[in-house]
Amino acid sequence: MPRIVRPTAYGTPDVLTVIEVPTPHAAAGDVVVEVRAAGVNPIDWKLYSGAFHAVDEDHKDAAGIAASMPSLGLECAGVVTEVGADVTDVRVGDEVIVYPVTAAYADYVTAPATSIFPKPAEIDWARAGSLMLTGTTAVHALHAAGVGAGDTVLVHGAAGGVGLMGVQLATAAGATVIATAAERNHALLRELGAVPVVYGTGLADRVNSAAPQGITAAVDFAGTDEALAVSLELVADRTRIASIAGSPRRAEAGIKVLGYGPGQDAGTEVRSAARGDLVEQAGSGALRVLVDTTFPLDQAAKAHEVGISGHGPGKLVLIP
Repeated sequence: MPRIVRPTAYGTPDVLTVIEVPTPHAAAGDVVVEVRAAGVNPIDWKLYSGAFHAVDEDHKDAAGIAASMPSLGLECAGVVTEVGADVTDVRVGDEVIVYPVTAAYADYVTAPATSIFPKPAEIDWARAGSLMLTGTTAVHALHAAGVGAGDTVLVHGAAGGVGLMGVQLATAAGATVIATAAERNHALLRELGAVPVVYGTGLADRVNSAAPQGITAAVDFAGTDEALAVSLELVADRTRIASIAGSPRRAEAGIKVLGYGPGQDAGTEVRSAARGDLVEQAGSGALRVLVDTTFPLDQAAKAHEVGISGHGPGKLVLIP
């Protein structure tokens, strides 16, 4: 029987278990996909750890917490096995990318046809299954901060999954990118067009040295107090600072706070509109999807342990 990964309780990765479930079937407007790869993202372990912030009722489905226990896996890629009666532009056998979706840590997943995009032949399953969540998050953050040609943007957490996307997208938009990361990741960031700097004590001075012209915008994918403090120090217009994580102090600082919580910007329309462009850019090679490590589905707990403890640049991916 098909398998799915579910948490049995709130806690650490050892609460994750693989169980067997019936094969799903497609409702009228839905598509069933045999999952070949599912992206692993920090939101997944935040959901079952109990550390996730409050979520507005309107966004609980998107965040995967509408049920009594959270559903894990918010992006995937695979092969269509069944289509609903009202679906006309997707066929059985199509290789597809699926986003948004919930419960993608599974052998099969059901999603609305509006979440289905053709998988470019040029990218493998692991990259296809881990493109969308980080890609749309980066697009949303850059949009919120108004990043475009001529800007000098400070990207915090640049070697993470979202950060690597943000660096590439900002560079492609014509911005100069100053990227914070551990020194071991600097060569990669230079390869992607950024000017890397080491985070830690003295960060503001190092950024000023790297960008004497000044910083016009900042996007925070790290969520540290340092990232917030340096952004506030270096960016004159606080509405051009966007953050996807961090302490409640962000809301008090007058910056753009992104997410599903009360008073936060979920960016639903921006993210939805970005999906087709992201697929096209990944397929053409203009946007690199970097994968660090893949794990079999029954090692989801191990993947989460690695993710929580820290790993190399790029995404973690489950391969059923």
